Amino acid sequence: MAFLGDLVTTTVSTVFDVLPIVVILFVFQALVIQKKPAHLKRIVIGFIYVLVGLSLFLVGLEEALFPLGRTMARQLTDPGFLGLAPGDGVHWQDYLWVYGFAAAVGFATTVAEPSLIAVAIKAQEVSGGTIKAFELRVAVAIGVAIGVSVGAFRIVTGTPLAYYIMAGYIIVIIQTFFASRTIIPLAYDSGGVTTSTVTVPVVAALGLGLASTIPGRSPLIDGFGLIAFASVFPIVSVLGYDMVSTWLRRLDKKDSKEDEQ
Repeated sequence: MAFLGDLVTTTVSTVFDVLPIVVILFVFQALVIQKKPAHLKRIVIGFIYVLVGLSLFLVGLEEALFPLGRTMARQLTDPGFLGLAPGDGVHWQDYLWVYGFAAAVGFATTVAEPSLIAVAIKAQEVSGGTIKAFELRVAVAIGVAIGVSVGAFRIVTGTPLAYYIMAGYIIVIIQTFFASRTIIPLAYDSGGVTTSTVTVPVVAALGLGLASTIPGRSPLIDGFGLIAFASVFPIVSVLGYDMVSTWLRRLDKKDSKEDEQ
């Protein structure tokens, strides 16, 4: 009964969250375009699917993913698991499993991110197959994995967040001068689509769990910020993927010309 109550409450909340979007679309359709929406029945059915899917997803986050993130963070930082004696200080090298777990979570959630899948498919269609959807998703996922792992390191060490973010964007700016013009907008968008329905809740739960269990860390000060890492590092990885791909293509062309000669 408690589950059904949560589901009903979440569904009602989801309806109110999605309703403004529906109202805006239909108002513009009626007042500006002044035409009846095509395939209205399919639109209504799709809207119902969206409500049901979002409601079940949000309940699943609250019932499973959030507790799982907190539990894993608590277990991985437990002094008994790390082999630390009571009173030992926090040393970054004692938390290697935490960095590995953070990277794995970042990669897995990003690969499953619906918004990234949609953008990757559209990028492949628009580019005529030059940009491969799966390769783009993997490149973004690697960036998120590195970013979340570095963010976990920052939480463990307690170092200022601003230094990491500034360094990340400096790298992005330098890469922008050398990357292909066609990939730059997509790379910048890739940093945004990663912070969506799947990645954000899991990564946020991980950050808060780590900050709550590591001695001397504040959930409010240290627990947040992992999402920023998940936004910056995918840009770096996608631009790097393009630069490597371009270099390999040039190398292949050079080898082909040498073989012809």
